[in-house]
Amino acid sequence: MIERQHLRIVHFLYHHGTLTEAANALHLTQSALSHAMKKLEQQTGVALWRKDGRRIQLTQAGLALYQLASRLLPQFEHTENQLRHIATGKQGALRIGMECHPCYQWLLKVVSPFLKQFPDVDVDVRQAFAFGGLHALHNYDIDLLLTPDPLFLKSVSYTPVFEYEQVLVLPATHTLASHEVISPTELSNETLFTYPVEPSRLDIFSHFLTPAGGSVRRHKTLETTEMLLQMIAAGRGVTALPHWLVEESSLADQLCCKRLGEKGIQKKLFLGVRNQDEQPAYLEDFIALARLVGKHKKSADNSAVTQRP
Repeated sequence: MIERQHLRIVHFLYHHGTLTEAANALHLTQSALSHAMKKLEQQTGVALWRKDGRRIQLTQAGLALYQLASRLLPQFEHTENQLRHIATGKQGALRIGMECHPCYQWLLKVVSPFLKQFPDVDVDVRQAFAFGGLHALHNYDIDLLLTPDPLFLKSVSYTPVFEYEQVLVLPATHTLASHEVISPTELSNETLFTYPVEPSRLDIFSHFLTPAGGSVRRHKTLETTEMLLQMIAAGRGVTALPHWLVEESSLADQLCCKRLGEKGIQKKLFLGVRNQDEQPAYLEDFIALARLVGKHKKSADNSAVTQRP
């Protein structure tokens, strides 16, 4: 009774709001679109939409169909992409979503050898997840989720791949450079630069400042790691980043890394996958490679951080 075309029509009606725009997006005539939906309404015995001027409003039944479309359409697309890759002789594609702004450079250390090992697998790294990485994973927009803050659900399996410490980064000439450990109160007069993420999702707030009732004089955001480090090296403020990332920067000799609190902010990177799917072998190999790179990286990084001022 319900066909894929019905799901596509409801999906486009919901997002475009008018028959004209939905029909254009679907490359259908308005009459063909209306005819298909009226036929489904006759079969189901329930109205799926109502008109409000030129706008289309989905009924309760229409919204139920839209929710089904939101789940199934991405799965159709995912499977069709797999079939296309198989038909062209490729093994497949691996789409990786990132919820860790500064972890792109680390991920490249995994992607580079993976591409050499699997020349017939395409890799796509996606970083824009304002809507949340778990939603993207469940919605088949990505195949793997790289995150330092996993939400453990029955539908997702996580594998830890890398441990690191989040540290305060400041100019080497800063007055706090002589301190072994930084306390929350010592940042009260500082300008803090971070990525454009909600403060509640930033470790320096959620694990350091907020629990102690601390604050900073000013909070500014920047999009890129390179600009963050440039601003800190220029003495414009401080930031919090993984210590390995600072060590690898060309500005490392102008910067200083300090532990946030007596125990520091210890973090782990996880790779999450959907449980209900049969995973291709190359996905498991990517996770194994990520763990191997993470193990080597942790060993080198722990050695380096003890030598920094």
